Amino acid sequence: MDTGDDGHARTGTFWRTMPHAFTSIVGSGILALPWTLAQLGWIVGPFVIVFFAAITYYFASLLCDCYRTPDQIKGKRNRTYMDAVRVFLGERNVLICGILQYSALWGTMIGYTITATISIATVKRSICFHQHMSRCDVQGNVYMMAFGAMEIVLSQFPNLEKVTFLSVIATVTSFIYSLIALGLSIAKLSTTHKLKGTIMVAHVGKDIATSTKYWHVFQALGNVAFAYTYAWLLLEIQDTLKSPPPENKVMKKVSFYTILGTAIFYCSLGFIGYAAFGSDAPGNILTGFDEPVWLVDVGNIAVIIHLIGGYQVFGQVIFATNERLLTSRLSTSFFNRTYTIRFSFIRNRSFHFSFSRLLMRTVFVILTTLVAMIFPFFNAILSILGSISFWPITVYFPMHMYMIQAKIKKGSPTWMVFYVLSFVCLIVSLVSVIGSVADISQNLRHAKIFHIEL
Repeated sequence: MDTGDDGHARTGTFWRTMPHAFTSIVGSGILALPWTLAQLGWIVGPFVIVFFAAITYYFASLLCDCYRTPDQIKGKRNRTYMDAVRVFLGERNVLICGILQYSALWGTMIGYTITATISIATVKRSICFHQHMSRCDVQGNVYMMAFGAMEIVLSQFPNLEKVTFLSVIATVTSFIYSLIALGLSIAKLSTTHKLKGTIMVAHVGKDIATSTKYWHVFQALGNVAFAYTYAWLLLEIQDTLKSPPPENKVMKKVSFYTILGTAIFYCSLGFIGYAAFGSDAPGNILTGFDEPVWLVDVGNIAVIIHLIGGYQVFGQVIFATNERLLTSRLSTSFFNRTYTIRFSFIRNRSFHFSFSRLLMRTVFVILTTLVAMIFPFFNAILSILGSISFWPITVYFPMHMYMIQAKIKKGSPTWMVFYVLSFVCLIVSLVSVIGSVADISQNLRHAKIFHIEL
């Protein structure tokens, strides 16, 4: 086991890190890609999917080189994104970065709680319908509490390295529901023998107001841009890698293959789904199929399992930061001391815990679940958080940190390329905010607290 130059044990390898990266990028939002393409059309849609895959990889590779400083191979480690921002850009930027990064991470956890609840309710309703039940008792708050209880148990794993198996399961299940959606779309396409869709942008629905169509286009651009984003977790994942080989080289490979694989999946499901449904593509492609019932249910169950594992990948980063701050202040306190319980009936097995981990993580998950219950329309708010955080977290901070690390001169060709790409991404982020605000104003019109639309 590599204890590294800072005394921290690391066991990560290329293959162990891949599931973390894949889980942090791919969420159930992949099921909305046919709808996204329906807003953008056959020319703009495929272009932006490929374009933002390349953009995301490019800036991710720059961020990989900021893990150590001043030397990329033997320099001091920046164990978190905020550590890197602090070293390169100073304390003022750390506050901005922290607010954006952790609000997006926490918001994603809240969104996962709501999305998992909706998927559970969908499966329950499907079972009721096909068993011809006169009454189907679907209780969103109960499902949320059950999901939260499961996450409390899983949150007691000490760090990101110890939840690799959850990332593997989440990755496998994301393949399952994506392949089910792809297979059902291919089956639908084969029965119609016609490619649907248009090359026009905002050419969806005759009964939809023109302004709404353009708000949806703005949203769709943001959806594609955010679809590959994992900069907010990249350095935390890179910190699990043992060395040698150099962490930045391994992480660049992880980023390349993860984003390439994700882009292939996005193109496959997005293109086939759009070709099958055209402008009628639903926001969740699985909801567009009624048969075979068992296969659609398997797809929804796979979504639930994926969200259970994905929740922990985001949560462990927040837990680690909170506990690192607590350790720096209460390092000798019994509250922060690690205790061990050995199980005599299981060979070489023991459970390590601290009261701080047990209490703080439990309270945090309860709080997350409570917010999801109070604001069941939070997914609409999450789109705004994603829009606001995309440009600074994915583009601006990595670009400026790398320019300092690599000593890029102002006015040089590389400097100009960076700023052109940054400007393009800033425009996308701004128009996505506009689209998200317009969407949330519609969603909140009939929304109620403690009442989730199932």
